[in-house]
Amino acid sequence: MCSYNRVNGIPSCASHEFLTNIVREQWHLDGYIVSDCGAVLRMYRDVSYASTPEDAVADALHAGMDVECGSYSASHGQEAYDQGKLNETTINSSLINQYLVRMRLGMFDGDPRNQRYGELGPSDVCTEANQELALEAARQGIVLLKNDGNSLPLKRSSNLTLAVVGPHSKSSTDLLGNYHGIPCKDITPLQGIEKLAGGSYGNVNYSPGCNETTCEGDDLIADAVSISREADAIIIFAGLNLIQEREKLDRTSLSLPGYQQKLIQAIADIANSKPVVLVIISGGPVDLSFAKDDGRIQSILWVGYPGEAGGQAIAEVIFGDYNPGGRTPVTWYPESYTLVNMTDMHMRPNDTTGYPGRTYRFHTQPVVYEFGHGMSYSTFEYRFLSSPVVLKLSPTDAPQNSTFQVTVVVKNNSSRGGYETVLLYSRPPEPGVEGAPLKQLVAFKKVHLIGNSETQVVFDLDPFKHLTVVEVDGKHVLRSGDHSLQVAEQTLRVTVSTD
Repeated sequence: MCSYNRVNGIPSCASHEFLTNIVREQWHLDGYIVSDCGAVLRMYRDVSYASTPEDAVADALHAGMDVECGSYSASHGQEAYDQGKLNETTINSSLINQYLVRMRLGMFDGDPRNQRYGELGPSDVCTEANQELALEAARQGIVLLKNDGNSLPLKRSSNLTLAVVGPHSKSSTDLLGNYHGIPCKDITPLQGIEKLAGGSYGNVNYSPGCNETTCEGDDLIADAVSISREADAIIIFAGLNLIQEREKLDRTSLSLPGYQQKLIQAIADIANSKPVVLVIISGGPVDLSFAKDDGRIQSILWVGYPGEAGGQAIAEVIFGDYNPGGRTPVTWYPESYTLVNMTDMHMRPNDTTGYPGRTYRFHTQPVVYEFGHGMSYSTFEYRFLSSPVVLKLSPTDAPQNSTFQVTVVVKNNSSRGGYETVLLYSRPPEPGVEGAPLKQLVAFKKVHLIGNSETQVVFDLDPFKHLTVVEVDGKHVLRSGDHSLQVAEQTLRVTVSTD
């Protein structure tokens, strides 16, 4: 699906680069592309990208859109064709992409109810394999943000008492996020903890601390503090739900809602060096500076909206049955970032106006958690196996003649196996100068290493794709000079000279 956003000034539904070059050719989509509802209309009405409604329809279809959610194509497609802005080849291509999918589904092979997909029901959806897939997706999406003193995973002992508190402890539907189907089997965080703690902890005691994520009152905090005071370890489930974040609803704050922070700090006040695990359930980032900087809260997990098996996946991570390896997919800004004009989507900072810029590529001010942050119960070490690279290029060089490889060695220095996502960044000459980014992610690979082992990760890079800078006017430019590739704290120099 192409949406409403623009990249380098081009709406995604009008981007031949995205829809055709990347989605179809690079990602090998064998299906059809649909627009978000009203996205084609907005190309003309709201952002003035297209000069006429006919141009909007033609631009989208030429870019690679096949189906429009809306009526613009039906209303203006004929006129676009009559004006010579659309041709039969483009129209036929969109129809072929749609009908091939329908043919594969058997929709033209007689009564659809008698075909392969005509009688699908819960027994087909809720298979053991599908439920295991839901669990694995939840596991891999969990991000370990903080783990002071290796307090996680929690040690198991039948003589210990566990306190589970917070408004998300019994969440089920909230774990599904926005736009979801009917789950096969809900597992709440509390149920997951109770299941895995069985036989490991003498008692699991629960108190919500406050009702709902809005947490509008603090009258239940005292009971949560009471059971936490008697526990040997404390798990707090906090965060957001669709009351705070969903389609057509923007948050006005990056802080936890209501009295949630007060609840967390009240428990930290009486923790007395007990393990305190804070689990955040949310789609977007939250300013957790207070917890990040509080030594009494040793561990923080962010689990997103983990789906129907989320409760089990969270418990597996907390008790060490699964080693977390997720990374933050966005930058986590502090609450002060809400002062930035939300309609100003310039990427680069402006020292004159005090505008801080957006994303890890340009933002220079302190953040709560960086893009790509994530810890593990294992300890990984990196080194580049490749030697410094020297590239002598001319603008006429074909990409296939200028590609090069770099090899990164990843070593697991611990006895425990785990997943590691290798993030490869590039830094241009003079980063941050004349519109150049500070760095940019150019490739990544996720690997699993058993304990005390190492592996080699090979990246194929194209300087005209991975080392270019998008300048203010939207043009890609490959700058001469010393570029660098960076993975963790390791760097590799790539010297580029262009004619």
